[in-house]
Amino acid sequence: METVKGPDSKEERIERMVALYQLPLLRLCILYLHDEELAKDAVQETFIKAYRNLDGFRAEASEKTWLTRIAVNTCKNVYRSGWFRHVDRSVTLDMIAEKFASPNEEDNALTEAIMRLPRKLREAALLCWLQGMTYEEAADALGISRQAVGSRLNRARRKLRFALEGSEEHDPA
Repeated sequence: METVKGPDSKEERIERMVALYQLPLLRLCILYLHDEELAKDAVQETFIKAYRNLDGFRAEASEKTWLTRIAVNTCKNVYRSGWFRHVDRSVTLDMIAEKFASPNEEDNALTEAIMRLPRKLREAALLCWLQGMTYEEAADALGISRQAVGSRLNRARRKLRFALEGSEEHDPA
């Protein structure tokens, strides 16, 4: 017996989400994990988890925020795994740039500096600055308050300013 698909069936909804969000999530996961193949796996796992939990999605946040939170949590799980710490995860900007756009030298330096930020600061920076999320969307995706996102971005900004300009001031914490 064949299942009847409604006008907006589960399969159609997930296909639409994949079409809209696959590349932004891949870029996020590459920057988070520093490994293109692991990032592809994380994105695939993100959509599998989304498909399994689509009926429970209450639309309290946007689809983009919901998927981003799943992707960040999936990346955190990969990052926590024991073998992950022993693998060379160096990512070149060529791996990222090839799929998305030709970055200029200034963009390369900024992206490299963002990738060197501590994890919590890097997460906020990736979501807000590179993914274009609002503070509220990033807060929902990370499971923190809007104020915490703002605080992390301010600290990230200071660290990046120091790293890129070689400020005379000491490196902020």
